[in-house]
Amino acid sequence: MEDSQDSSCSSATPERKSTPPEQTRSSKHRKSSKRRWEEKRSQRRHKDDHGHLPDGEGLMLPCQQKYSELSGSSAAEMAENSPRRRAHFLHGPYPATHFGPKACILPNPTSIMHIQDPASQRLTWNKPPVNVLVIRKIRDESLVEPFKELCRFLVEEKQMMVYVERRVVDDITLTRDEGFGSIRNQLCTFREGYDDISECIDLIICLGGDGTLLYASSLFQGSVPPVMAFHLGSLGFLTPFKFESYKTEVAKVFEGNAAITLRSRLKVKVVKDLLQRTGQPGQQQYQGLGTQGSVDMGQPGAHTEGQPDMEHNGLLPQGQMNSEPGKVTLQMQVLNEVVVDRGPSSYLSNVDLYLDGRLITSVQGDGVIVSTPTGSTAYAAAAGASMIHPNVPAIMVTPICPHSLSFRPIVVPAGVELMITLSPDARNTCWVSFDGRKRQEIKHGDCIKITTSCYPLPSICCHDLVYDWFESLAQCLHWNVRKKQGRLADHVSQASDTDN
Repeated sequence: MEDSQDSSCSSATPERKSTPPEQTRSSKHRKSSKRRWEEKRSQRRHKDDHGHLPDGEGLMLPCQQKYSELSGSSAAEMAENSPRRRAHFLHGPYPATHFGPKACILPNPTSIMHIQDPASQRLTWNKPPVNVLVIRKIRDESLVEPFKELCRFLVEEKQMMVYVERRVVDDITLTRDEGFGSIRNQLCTFREGYDDISECIDLIICLGGDGTLLYASSLFQGSVPPVMAFHLGSLGFLTPFKFESYKTEVAKVFEGNAAITLRSRLKVKVVKDLLQRTGQPGQQQYQGLGTQGSVDMGQPGAHTEGQPDMEHNGLLPQGQMNSEPGKVTLQMQVLNEVVVDRGPSSYLSNVDLYLDGRLITSVQGDGVIVSTPTGSTAYAAAAGASMIHPNVPAIMVTPICPHSLSFRPIVVPAGVELMITLSPDARNTCWVSFDGRKRQEIKHGDCIKITTSCYPLPSICCHDLVYDWFESLAQCLHWNVRKKQGRLADHVSQASDTDN
C-alpha cells in the first residue's frame, strides 16, 4: 500500500503554465534524483522478495521480521539511526545478510528458529492467563504444605483454573485434610497418557527438583507453555525460584515482561526394522525393507537397482533415508538427552553414528549420549563433556567410557539429523532411554533418528538467562569453587623483586 501511494503521489503533479529556466532545471534535477531513488528502492524490494522466508515456514521473532523487510545495508543504517539498542544474533550470520555487492546466503524455507539477543527474550501475554498446571514432586511429604499454599493462592486470590495430576490429588495427606477440601474440589485433574491437556494450559508451575521440569516437558509433545520452576528438590539446577516469595514472583509472571530461556529440545524417532542385515558374517550389507536389491557397505562399487552408484564413505542410499519403510514405534520430544548404552550385557556396545546420512564413526564403549545444551550439565557433564549455555543452538555427542583415548565429545550444529544403529558386527543389542524414561531395546535393523525440535521449552528466569545459568553452576555444581590464594605482604613482594 505504501508503494502504491508513493507512486500515485509521484505521478500526480500540478499543471504549470509557464516555468522559469532555473525552476525547470531544478525540477528536472529533482525528477532524475527521484527516479534514481525509486530504482534503488525497487532493487531493494526485489532482493527482499528473494530473501524472505515464506509465511508459516519458520519461527521469526518480532525484531527479525522488522530486519527481514530490509536489505543488509538499509537494515544497518536503520539500526544505527534508531534510538533502540541493536539486537545481536548469536547463531552467526543473519539469513538476510549480504556479503559484498553480489554474495548472500541461499534462502532456506526450512529454517526452524533464530536465536536473538538474550536480553530481548521477554515473556508477554496476548491474553491474561487463566489455566495453570501445577506439577508437584510425588513421594515427598515436605511438598504437601507448599502445594496447598500455592493452590489456595491461585484459586482464591487469583481466580485461576488449576490443573493437577490425579495421583497428586488422591494423596492420602490431602484427602484427610478437611480444611483443603473446598480447594481440592475445585482442582481439575488429568491422567498422564490418557488426558490431553496440551491445548488448554497457559502456564506451568513446578514444585520440586529438575525432574519436575523434565516431566513437564514430556507432557507437551508440541508447543510448551511457559514454565516457572521453584527449587524444592535436591539439585535445583533448572529451578531458579525460591518458594519463600512465591506470591510476589507469581504475580510478576502474570503481569508479563519476564525474562525467559528458550531451552531447545530433541525430536527423537525410533524406527524398527528400517535396515535389515543380510549376507555372511563379516560383510556389512543392509537392505531397506520395501526396496529392491541390497547395498554392500564394504564394496565401493555396490549399488541398488534403480539407484546411483555410492562411494565408500558411509552414505546411505537416499531412498532408504527418506522413504522410512520401517515402522516408527516411538516419537517424542526430549529436553535433556538420549542415552544409548550396552544394557545388561558385559560386552562393549558397538553402534554406528550417522550425521545427515553419512557414517561419522563407530562408538565402542559403554554407549553414547546425545544431549541438548540443557542436558550438557547433566549426564554429559559427568561423562566429561563441556557445559553449554541453553541459548547456544547445538547438539552435543558424548561417548560413555569409550575404548579410545582420542574419542572426545563433539558439538554439532542444531538442525542436523543424527542416526544411531547397531554396528553389523555388534555382539549384543543396545538399550536407549529418553530423559531417563521409556527405556527399550534396540536390535539389528532398528535405528534412532535425532534432530532439533522446533518446539523449545520456555523457562522463566528469576533474574536473567545469563545470571541464572552461572549462579546455578556455582550453587549446584560448585563450578570453579576453590580456596583462594593468599596475598603477599607489600614488603615481601618488593624484597623478592629486588633480589631477582
